[in-house]
Formats: sequence, C-alpha cells, structure tokens
Amino acid sequence: MGERLGFAPLSLAERVLYVSDDIQSAGKEKSEPARYGPGLSGKLLLLTIVFVMVAEVLVFVPSVSNFRRQWLMARLEDAQIAALAAEAAPGGQLPRTLRDELLQSVKVKAVAVKRTDSRRLILEEDMPAEIDASYDLRDATWLTLISDALMVFAEPADRVIRVVGKPNFATGEFIEVVMEEAPLKAAMIRYGLDILGLSILISIITAALVYLTLDMLLVKPMTKLTWNMVRFSERPEDPTRIVTPSGRRDEIGTAERELAAMQAELAGMLNQKNRLAALGLAVSKISHDLRNMLSSAQLLSDRLRSVKDERVQQLVPKLLASLDRAIRLCARTLDFGQAQETPPKRKQFELAPLVTEVGEGLALPRPDLIEWNLDVPPDLKVDADRDQLFRVLSNLCRNAVQALESEADGMGEIVITARREGSVTLIDVRDTGPGVSERARAHLFEAFQSVARKGGTGLGLAIAAELVNAHGGQIMLASNEGGATFRVIIPDVVVDLQRARRRSA
Repeated sequence: MGERLGFAPLSLAERVLYVSDDIQSAGKEKSEPARYGPGLSGKLLLLTIVFVMVAEVLVFVPSVSNFRRQWLMARLEDAQIAALAAEAAPGGQLPRTLRDELLQSVKVKAVAVKRTDSRRLILEEDMPAEIDASYDLRDATWLTLISDALMVFAEPADRVIRVVGKPNFATGEFIEVVMEEAPLKAAMIRYGLDILGLSILISIITAALVYLTLDMLLVKPMTKLTWNMVRFSERPEDPTRIVTPSGRRDEIGTAERELAAMQAELAGMLNQKNRLAALGLAVSKISHDLRNMLSSAQLLSDRLRSVKDERVQQLVPKLLASLDRAIRLCARTLDFGQAQETPPKRKQFELAPLVTEVGEGLALPRPDLIEWNLDVPPDLKVDADRDQLFRVLSNLCRNAVQALESEADGMGEIVITARREGSVTLIDVRDTGPGVSERARAHLFEAFQSVARKGGTGLGLAIAAELVNAHGGQIMLASNEGGATFRVIIPDVVVDLQRARRRSA
C-alpha cells in the first residue's frame, strides 16, 4: 500500500522502531486508569458494616422471641404465686380490695388454674375483658414463638391476650392468665432499642477491626500492586520500576513474585526490541554503504583479468564470485528491510568444490595452527541453493575457527565429512575445540541468545538454522565430546514434495 500512495517502503529498523513506539504509547494511554465510584477500601468498610448488621438482625429476631417468652413466663409465675395466696384465704374468698391489689401486682386481669380434672377461676376483675388472642406456651415451636413475637410490633397496643403455661406445675396441670399486651409491647420495644444500640456498637467495632485487618493484609498490598502496574506501564523498559516482592508466603506474595517476573521479562523484551531496532538501522546503513564499496571493488577486480599471471587468473573468478555473493546479500538486506530469507533456488551440484571454496574463503588450512581435512566424495551431489548452503557451511566453519582460536595455543583441526543416505545428504562439521558450553546449548539456534564467546553476536547459528529449515532440513549439535560436531541434513526436493503431500492429506 505504501508504494501505491507514493511513500518509500519501511525498512526493518523502522518497522521495529514503530512497534516499540506503539508498545510505549499503549502503556502511556493506560497510565491514568478511570475511577468509578468509591475505592476498594470504602467498599470494604461499607460491606463489612452491612454484613455485621445483617448478622445482628438474624440474631435479633430469635432474641426478641426468647425475651417475649421469658417475660410471659415471669407473668405466669407471678400469677401462680397470687393464685396460691388466694387459695390459702379462709373459704377460698379474698376481699375485693385484696383481690384487686393482687391482680394489679401481677399485671393481669384474670387467673385460672387447672388441677386434675377440674379448672378453677381463682382471680378475676369485676368486668371480664374481651380476649383478642390466645397463646399456649406449653408446646409452642420456635417458629411459632418468632412469628408471635414479630406480630406484637404489628398489632395495636390495646389488645387483651390469654396466655397458657405451666411454670412450676405437675403433669396435667397448668395456669392461664388474661392480661393486656401493652406492657409486653413496651418492654419488647425497650429491649429492641437496647439490642439495636448494642448491635450498632458491635457493628462499628467489628467493622473497624475487620476493615483495619483486611486493609493491612489485602487492600494496601493490592493498592501497591495496582500503583506499580500503572507506574510500570508508563515506562516498561525502565528496570527500576519493576515491583519488589515483599517476601510474603501467601497469595499476595505469589502475585508479587509473578508480577515481578512478568515485568522483568517484558522489560527485557522491550530492551531487546530496542536493540533490534538499533541493529536493524545500523545494518541498513552499513549494507547500503557496503554495497557501494563492493560494487567499486568488483569493478576494480575486473581489471585483474588482464593480468597474465597464472596465479592471479586462478583467484580472480573466486574473488568475483565472492563479491557477487556479498553484493546480492546487501541488496536483499536493503530490499524492504526483509526479516526473512528468500526461498532457496534449489538445484543439484557437486558438494566438494563448494566445501573447498568455504575453506579458501576462511584461509584454511593455516600451517602449524589449524588443519583442514575434507572427507567429501568428489561425485557427491546435494540438492540445495548453492549460495545459501555456502553461507551455512561458512558460518559453521567460522565458528569452528573462532573456537580453536580461543584455545591457549590456537591449534586444532576442522574436519568436514559428507555422505548420502537415500535421498538425504548429511554434512558433519567437526572441530577439536572446547565444545559448546551448557549455557550456549540452552538457546543454541536463537538469535542473540546463543553467544558462546566474548564479542560474538549469536547470529551465525541462527542464520544457518533458518537457511537449513527453508530447505526442509535440520541442523543439530550431533556431538560435544572432544570438540563440537554440527550435523546438517538436507533432503532432496522430491522428499520435500512428498512431505508436503502427506501434510496436505
């Protein structure tokens, strides 16, 4: 689309820079999260108060029911004492004034007692009252008691009720009284207000304790994590903004440690992207200037053809081929900043001349230092892209040379062997160097990760793996004893087509 609008295509460095800018701008956009309603602390305090009040209400209902039952039982006990006093009077009859005084003291209008098979009215006012409701406390269930207690608050205060019970009577005996409900309702209201005040006090104290505890254990650590995530999102590439775990062993501590690890990984990835952006820009600049220099060198090398020296005539074609290969590589690097290699242009060719050319390009052998031994049959052919396979073997041999040079004496041997197994070509590159370290083996074929020596970039093996994979082949560390042995497996194009057909099937 850039070409249609008349803009120059983006290079690899510019693409990576744009990706990094998008990540950082996305972090800045999230640096000021919107706040809706109260914070976590306020919600926690409010919910704690509500839950404690709900618990108090659930306790209040049976408490009021029990208070009503005890209050009525107390009235029945007082009525029982008054009835015993009335029965002890001569003739079982009390003077009117004494009768009224007893009824007023126990706050009832009438008292009746049942013994054996007879029921006797002991005390009664002159004007019998009309009864509005009756309650039997002898076999009342807790649901009935709760329902009757709640009805007291809903009914009028001037009701007259009949209550039956047996506080201290033998089996088959009971006492019943007729009384006004207003004193009971007033007592229940006072009791309810006392319970309400106590509930509010308990709710405040409990809510404060629960709030302070949860605020210290949960809210403040979560607020700290939230603040850190917002702060980290502003500058995710800054390692100083990574959260510091508190060392807790609970879920908060686990969240802190996981967040710290995730932030460290993200910061590393962003720093690596910045390095890749800088590297891509540098490679684009270097490739541009290097292509111009190589073109000039190619023009100068053409003049060597006129030199009659036999040795020069042997080296000029190889020099020109190397310059052509380098110029094509620079051109591909600059072509839209390609991050991937071009598909291989495969054909069958003899492998031995290519291996000899690799050794000549690296100045191998080096007398008294590095031996260069080839075990490649002259008629062995490989089906591959010649330039790309040259780069693969050149990278492997260059790594072998650098491994030998890292030794104290700088001496050793590089051996290349090749053979055919059916439709597959196997190429082994072995050296007698120190081998590949454990740290380098963990990320052997990853760019910028497989650096095995000081000053290395970790790109050689990554490029070789990408080129071999493009051929449908495989590269591996076949052995690491007595030096490193890398094996390159290149299948013929017929084998690749058969694999493709099997995958599609």
